[in-house]
Amino acid sequence: MAGHTQNEITIAAPVDLVWDMTNDVANWPQLFSEYASADILSVEGNKTTFRLTMHPDENGTVWSWVSERETDRDRLSVAARRVETGPFAHMNIRWQYQEVPEGTRMVWTQDFAMKPEAPVDDDWMTDNINRNSKVQMALIRDRIEQAAAERRPARVLD
Repeated sequence: MAGHTQNEITIAAPVDLVWDMTNDVANWPQLFSEYASADILSVEGNKTTFRLTMHPDENGTVWSWVSERETDRDRLSVAARRVETGPFAHMNIRWQYQEVPEGTRMVWTQDFAMKPEAPVDDDWMTDNINRNSKVQMALIRDRIEQAAAERRPARVLD
């Protein structure tokens, strides 16, 4: 068995701003609430390899792993995967962006499987990812929309 999730949100901001902010991995700790640090290990063309470290969980455990992301700006998509899989047999994530009248639609699709010895199963992780993705996407939306508002020129009053 394997897990699959798909979550999306519409952000009232131009696609260029959404793309730039969400693909600036080094600044993810300011964009996501769950990451304590994001360390860039290498950049080769459109592929970035990086280490994410989360804030301690309720048991004080700090989770960390290495992932890689390959961006395709022309297709408005990103393919990512965990290199250090930890409790996952595999974890692949696709980010897709689409210009819509309201701004930018961002979609995260995650395909994964938990290792047999993992402390949780695929169903538990599916529910967890769906729950957390909604929280993180809303936070990202709010932060990007705030940045977009700050970049708009002030209106001149007559």
